[in-house]
Amino acid sequence: MEHATDTTNPTTTGSTVTLDPGPLAADDPRLVFAHAVATAGAVIARTAPDQLDLTTPCDQFDVRTLLGHLVAVLGRVTVLGRGEPAMSAPQIVTGVADDHWSNAWRSAAHGVQSVWQDDALLEGTYVLPWATKTGPELLLTYASEVSVHTWDLARATGQEVTWHEPTLAAAYENMVEALPGEGRVAAFAAFRAKMPPPMRDAPAPFDEVVQVAADAPMIDRLVAWNGRRPDWQR
Repeated sequence: MEHATDTTNPTTTGSTVTLDPGPLAADDPRLVFAHAVATAGAVIARTAPDQLDLTTPCDQFDVRTLLGHLVAVLGRVTVLGRGEPAMSAPQIVTGVADDHWSNAWRSAAHGVQSVWQDDALLEGTYVLPWATKTGPELLLTYASEVSVHTWDLARATGQEVTWHEPTLAAAYENMVEALPGEGRVAAFAAFRAKMPPPMRDAPAPFDEVVQVAADAPMIDRLVAWNGRRPDWQR
């Protein structure tokens, strides 16, 4: 995983992200996750300090708190790989200087790299408050979360993104299997009472499915399955 994840400070041309796959096979979920991280890193790098108070498609986050949540997601992937409880990582990372979010992202990505280069982790199971997942399922779930929040950030800050289509497809297929097509918000509300106390007041991480055309761009299908409107405008 080392070569793939080291490209969280990727070479970019416009909005194109270039990755060195290193020794990983194309279908290795760690490479899928690395592509999502690299794409996010390029968008974060182009986010200006004067945009941090802008609203985003994710209602509970402005740009600043969305960045803090994204960095926290990488922290969660790291602690899970270490065998620690998922919620031992913060929900939102704070205290980052306005012009240091790329540094925070890069540091968190290297934390993931240092743990998940161990091939044995792919054979493990990981307990989240709402599900137990295999290593590949875990990485694909978080590849989806990183990708959807990258879309949130790009929409909020007016950026165009060249997505890595195989990563989006893998994330989408995983989320279609993981999230029901109907009734998910009510199901999550019922489940919330069983979650750890600090999480019981957390908003649902998704909304009901937004319908899009079957031939819509893959990023539109992914965000719509997570409850976003692909045509969102600030």
